[in-house]
Amino acid sequence: MADTPDRDALLAELSALSATATSDDGAVSLAVNTDGVLTRLRLSDAVSGMSPAEIADAVLRTYVSAQRESAKRTGQLLAPLGSGGYLMDRLRWRVRFEPAPVPVAPPAAPRVADSTVLKDRSSEAPVAAPPPSGPVPDDDYYGKGMRFEQAW
Repeated sequence: MADTPDRDALLAELSALSATATSDDGAVSLAVNTDGVLTRLRLSDAVSGMSPAEIADAVLRTYVSAQRESAKRTGQLLAPLGSGGYLMDRLRWRVRFEPAPVPVAPPAAPRVADSTVLKDRSSEAPVAAPPPSGPVPDDDYYGKGMRFEQAW
């Protein structure tokens, strides 16, 4: 059992593990912990010239890169305990994961309002009759006989 790492030391190393990654253009920088959870995200001024889809793609690809590094380092720390089991399978999956490419749509043509389709018709609406003044006599209701309308 001398080959088994000290449990407390292993837990301390796993807790302290942090993997960082930066996009190729330097627009995105982030860090993840041993579980691959995002712990820091920084965007540089370079994102101001990017479309929202390009920013999302850069963040996703940088995040996957950091997760891969985290999975590799976590796997190295846990290797003395064995290479089988669910946890090691998940780490191997994170190392191989490749996100689908995000299609970048061409910019949409500016919209031009068509006055024949969108027309302000608020002034053409008939004027509603004012509500009757004073109370309504019961004769108007009861004078028409018994009513058999459903109440529900």
